[in-house]
Amino acid sequence: MRAELLVDCKNQHGEGIFWNPADGLVWWTDIEGCALWSFDPATSQSTAYNMPERVCCFAPRAAGGLIVAYADRVVLFDPAAGEEAIVTWFEAENAETRLNDGRTDRQGRLIVGGMNEVSGKADSSVISIDTDFTVRTIIDRVSCANSTCFTPDGTTMFFADTPDREIVAFDYDQTSGSVSNRRLHANFKDEPGLPDGSCVDAEGGVWNAEWEGRRVVRVAPDGNIDRVIEVPVWKPTCCAFGGPDLDTLFITTSRLLSNEAALEKEPESGGLFAVKPGVRGVLDTPFNG
Repeated sequence: MRAELLVDCKNQHGEGIFWNPADGLVWWTDIEGCALWSFDPATSQSTAYNMPERVCCFAPRAAGGLIVAYADRVVLFDPAAGEEAIVTWFEAENAETRLNDGRTDRQGRLIVGGMNEVSGKADSSVISIDTDFTVRTIIDRVSCANSTCFTPDGTTMFFADTPDREIVAFDYDQTSGSVSNRRLHANFKDEPGLPDGSCVDAEGGVWNAEWEGRRVVRVAPDGNIDRVIEVPVWKPTCCAFGGPDLDTLFITTSRLLSNEAALEKEPESGGLFAVKPGVRGVLDTPFNG
């Protein structure tokens, strides 16, 4: 199967995509473009919203507005008023790290991880922001956090430290938000790309965007790759099921670190792509804090 271009938005680094049933829109961030984007499948209308700095990931908040992970902090953001309230700073002692990939768990906590964007050292972490705004580290020694997503029943969390070229699984305690029993779920060492952002379908399959791999793959519950979606650009970054029936897989892509020749060859780089892969997704829970 092949994904088709939906929005020729030419994001510098599209990421962090999700479907929001409250407004019927697909939302994502252009991290390096300092913008949030939305797309309405009913009207095919896309809209860009300028942000004051890089938004690395974000999620709708049940109480209204958004929870936003900038590079160095997480805030509650009211788009209508343009106001924000700090939730936590992130690794203020380390000038090389920033926040990166994140997603809510089934209870409405935000799980968000960091990356070292300077040296690539494994000195960042993954934090959990609970619904009472308690913040704690759940994974340490991380180089580039990606692929955070949860099985439909919420009892397993998937995660990738991208340079390791693998997706791992953890048992996830839904009461405490703790992870345990880390194990290999899927090996990407023979894949053309690196594991980037992921989402889960209703059957428990993990759909992963392969950075520099020109594809999105489905990892079946047994850990084997059983489906491949071709993406006609070099750098897919993240994916999410959306649409009224949750049957469309939306895929963000990037132009980051691509030279002029590469972009001339693939001018749709940075666009939003979509495909109907024949399975349905699972709704994410809004942040419940």
